[in-house]
Amino acid sequence: MRTLVTAARLLSPAGVLLDPLVAMDGERIVGIWSRAERPIGPAATVYDFPGATIAPAFFDLHLHGGAGRDVMEATPESLAAIGDLLARHGTARYLATTVSAPLDATLKAVSGLAKLIAKPETPANSKPCAQPIGIHLEGPFLSHAKRGVQPAEHLLPPDIAIFDRLYEAAEGHVRLMTIAPELPGAVDLIAHATRRGVRVSLGHSDASAEQTLAAIEAGAINTTHTFNGMRPFDHRDPGILGTVLTDDRIYAELICDGVHVSPAAVKLWWKVKGEERAILVTDAISATGMPDGEYTLGGFPVQVANGRAMARGVLAGSVLTLDRAVENFVAFTGASVGQAVRLASANPAKMLGSSTPELANGEPADLIAVDEQGKLLGSIVGGRISH
Repeated sequence: MRTLVTAARLLSPAGVLLDPLVAMDGERIVGIWSRAERPIGPAATVYDFPGATIAPAFFDLHLHGGAGRDVMEATPESLAAIGDLLARHGTARYLATTVSAPLDATLKAVSGLAKLIAKPETPANSKPCAQPIGIHLEGPFLSHAKRGVQPAEHLLPPDIAIFDRLYEAAEGHVRLMTIAPELPGAVDLIAHATRRGVRVSLGHSDASAEQTLAAIEAGAINTTHTFNGMRPFDHRDPGILGTVLTDDRIYAELICDGVHVSPAAVKLWWKVKGEERAILVTDAISATGMPDGEYTLGGFPVQVANGRAMARGVLAGSVLTLDRAVENFVAFTGASVGQAVRLASANPAKMLGSSTPELANGEPADLIAVDEQGKLLGSIVGGRISH
């Protein structure tokens, strides 16, 4: 049975469509028109969002968990809980992100995730659910100097053989890897991973500008949570931060929660990376969507209070959702809703080299409705309303 969605405008590959009418049948979009072309007639269900903008649902490149669960549990139950939470906040796709852990534990986690990515388990009468489309390895090839909350005892020097073990255990579903480019062997591993089709992100790094440029030349294309876990900028020694902010070849993630990066720094990031290379992520952990208390990140305890996740006195991911990141970004920068949504949907897909989420006939019925301030008004994932 068909479901219709309408609002004030719709963002499409062709531009902005005013007074749109989106028809969905099951999990696919089966038609998009203006209401002048085809007025609303009898339908099973109509969702109307007056004054709102309809846009593609979000895509989170950097997510460790939510709803009290961690992606490294790698069980149908954990991913179902996480997927339900994400769908309610406008996210339809994400990369299940690991944290540095004992190698055997990481191998087990990515193996379990690979099976669930290849063949998602969908229980009868399940809720709308965001789906992991790949794995992001955040570690173990990170800098001790800029490890943040990553456990020092589980960090390893870059090693092609270890990477290949992880890649094979993940059955080829590793889509992104974070690495510190200054570590011995890192540039060779970046080139190797790139040849295997894995996108490489620079992060948790104390790299110099020269070391960063060498990594970009080897194939690195992204920056993990820009400003966080990297050498601070200095006007005589710009380091990794000065390089990734000014090099148009590389994308730059940002956690826009007002905790990890100040609004003034968000404006700077937006001005220099711009609409083509800026990406919003959450770095969300199991505590996302939950009350304050103690949770875990990849097995170690994290304390959450007043919007901050801390472990051993260091920020340990976030409790951010992408809808709030978009809303914050609009407030911090004055960017348009269309620009903000792009940073959380099209740009992540482009960076990965995967299909860009579009609202068009035959495409998945994954869409959101937002107001002029970027506030989420409605979320539809897999053709079903979630928020």
